[in-house]
Amino acid sequence: MNRREFLDKIKVATVLGITYPTISNAYEKVADSIVTSNSNQSSKEDLFIENSEIKDFESVRRKLRQVQRHVGYGNFNIISFDDMLRTAKYSNKIEAFSKAELEFLEKTFYINPSQYGFYGKKISLKMTEAINKKDVVKIPRTGHYLFRGKPEHTYYEMKKDIGDTMVLTSGVRSVVKQMKLYLDKVYRTEGNITKASKSLAPPAYTYHSVGDFDVGKKGFGYNNFTARFALTKEFSQMKKLTYIEMRYTINNKDGVRYEPWHIKVI
Repeated sequence: MNRREFLDKIKVATVLGITYPTISNAYEKVADSIVTSNSNQSSKEDLFIENSEIKDFESVRRKLRQVQRHVGYGNFNIISFDDMLRTAKYSNKIEAFSKAELEFLEKTFYINPSQYGFYGKKISLKMTEAINKKDVVKIPRTGHYLFRGKPEHTYYEMKKDIGDTMVLTSGVRSVVKQMKLYLDKVYRTEGNITKASKSLAPPAYTYHSVGDFDVGKKGFGYNNFTARFALTKEFSQMKKLTYIEMRYTINNKDGVRYEPWHIKVI
């Protein structure tokens, strides 16, 4: 059984109301083989979600999904941490975040990610930092926001120069939105935080919270978030624009994978 299969069992157990201690012994039997897996995707030096945190990891992910469904995809992009807590507490379909879950969120936000191989600049100093709605504008037919001023101007300038085949795939992200994306990435990497951190900036370190945005090719789907985007006509046209540059180039000093779709604004 690999780590993802175990996390799936955690999720099923939670739905069925089985308490964590009931299945903790089963986990201990497979933990060593999971963590020291010598698959092509990880190494012995990679760090994983700690055994004692898996329950909170899954419950936090579940509640973030519920909050997103409650407020809507677009609104979730800019929701503050305090508003997220209030939404969970007062919705009759979502439970308030527990003390243990809040401690897990705080650790995820404030921990130094250099141990995971991420060396980027810290952008958000506090988990409760909020995005002022007066500072952003919603981009029609995208579900995303951009900051007013240079980010918005840059995007529309790109649309004019490249054409309607270029689309906005991700704009403003609050701490909460980046937290959800990050934890989902950890889940998809089977709990491998090191691997996740090289693919997506940790919650306090995203430039999406201050101006950067992602673009893609219309109809290209998930490929827009892979190196395949660099082979598109849209990217070829982007490289000719003198007023933009990429945030995460090949072998960048932040330790993040190559992201040809990520537009550097700040």
